Amino acid sequence: METDSRQSTSPDASVFPGIEDLKKLIEKFQLPSVDIDALIDWQRRDMEALTEANRQASEGLKALVERRNEILGETLAEWQAAVKDATSAEAITKRAEAAKQGVQKAIANFRELSEMEAQSRNNAWKIVQERMQENMATLQKLLQPK
Repeated sequence: METDSRQSTSPDASVFPGIEDLKKLIEKFQLPSVDIDALIDWQRRDMEALTEANRQASEGLKALVERRNEILGETLAEWQAAVKDATSAEAITKRAEAAKQGVQKAIANFRELSEMEAQSRNNAWKIVQERMQENMATLQKLLQPK
C-alpha cells in the first residue's frame, strides 16, 4: 500500500491535516458558483471552535479535580485531628460540633464543585453556540446568488 509523502503548503494543514485534501476533492468536482476557499475556511473555523470547546472543558475538568483533591486533603486532615482528640471527655461535644461543621462544609464544597462544573460546561457550550451562529450566517452568505 503506497502512502502519500507530499507536504501540504497550507498553513492550516499542520493543525488540521485533512483540510488540504478536502479542498482538492472539492476543486476536482468544479462546482459552479461555490466559493471553495470560503467553504474550507468555514470547516477550519468549525474545527477551531471544537478544539477551543474541548480545551475549555478540559481546563474546567482539571480545575474541578484539583479542587476536589484539595477538599479531600482538608477533610482527611480534619478527621485525623478529630481522632487524636477522641480520648477526652470533651471529645463527644467536640465531635458533635465537628460533625455539624463537617456536614455544612461538605454541602458548601459540593455547591462549589457543582458551580465549577456548570461554569466549565457553559464556557464550552458557549463556544459551540457561537460557532453555530457563525455557521448559519456563513451558510446564508454562501447560498446568496452571485
